[in-house]
Amino acid sequence: MIEIEDRVFTALADTTRRRLLTRLAQSGPKTATQLAREFPISRQGIMKQLDLLFHAGLVQTQRSGRERQYVFDPQSLQAASSWIETIGKQWEERLQRLKDFIEGDSDKPGSSHQ
Repeated sequence: MIEIEDRVFTALADTTRRRLLTRLAQSGPKTATQLAREFPISRQGIMKQLDLLFHAGLVQTQRSGRERQYVFDPQSLQAASSWIETIGKQWEERLQRLKDFIEGDSDKPGSSHQ
């Protein structure tokens, strides 16, 4: 099973999908037809991109009569953001240990780092 972060990063790797997601986050629910009017892509192309965003958990659908509206869902994005934050903290800790090691080594008499 692919983890949610993998699906999110795969979905966000494409400029068009990022732009679609941004548009939905800023403007609220829209149909594929409405989005196709705003992008230089066919409705079928928009549907393909929205499907990938849906499978990544970045958009949800709402039925409004016969139409399906797409809505930004930040939950999966928050999971990916949390993963990035965790990795960032790990690197900060490693860099701090390296800094402490180097500074501790240079404080010793006879150290070649002076």
